[in-house]
Amino acid sequence: MTDPWAMRALEDVQVAAWGYADREVLPGTMFRIGAVTGAVVLAAYPAAAPEGRPLGLAYGFPALRRGKGGEAELWHHSHLLAVRPECRGSGLAVALKHAQRERALAQGMTRMTWTFDPLVARNARLNLGKLGARAVSYHPDWYALDDDREAAFPADRLMIEWDLTRPQEERPAPAPRGEVLLEADGRGWPQMRQGAPDSPSSLAEVPTRDLPEDARRAWRLALREVLSARLAAGDVVSDLARAGDRAYYVLTRP
Repeated sequence: MTDPWAMRALEDVQVAAWGYADREVLPGTMFRIGAVTGAVVLAAYPAAAPEGRPLGLAYGFPALRRGKGGEAELWHHSHLLAVRPECRGSGLAVALKHAQRERALAQGMTRMTWTFDPLVARNARLNLGKLGARAVSYHPDWYALDDDREAAFPADRLMIEWDLTRPQEERPAPAPRGEVLLEADGRGWPQMRQGAPDSPSSLAEVPTRDLPEDARRAWRLALREVLSARLAAGDVVSDLARAGDRAYYVLTRP
């Protein structure tokens, strides 16, 4: 994708998907610059109107750091994946992610990372169950999404890692099996449970319905405590289990 006017139209997709304010939208100028300097810019359009209003987008770029031995590590970091609300559940997000994978592989990348909000079970299902990726680290306050540090809702994120050389077919959500570290009490609020630190598989519930602000904040802090501790100890979030309308992160030791 190289047309600057088509890239400008991707600003509206971000607003539709997330309700972004103007200052939060990644501008079309950045997509244009990225497209000619190594980034991957993808847009999805209706089959009946391939030059019409974009329905979704994916955007990522090469990332670089030094390994423990001083060697250069290069991979693809996916910064944006957005689809319009009417396209959720259509398979469009999965299709965009696989198209992004193909282009990253063509650049010689074998790994892709991105972040997502651990409170959004829908995205967890996409990342873990539909793509077969895994969450490897927890990052409190990854973004500053408000001017007031104290009043802002904490923008915590899980870091996803996807092995591009081992694509997996979508798998159904498993039943929750393992030691429960976090689950909802009778009121729907988070309740911590003491678990064995060496358990090979454990579970942390994530709410699947809309909650009032105080309950969401309580879940944010509870998930932060459980997931950050287990991931720091070497576990990964490998799947999202379901039992009726309840969902659980599955934590396993690689």
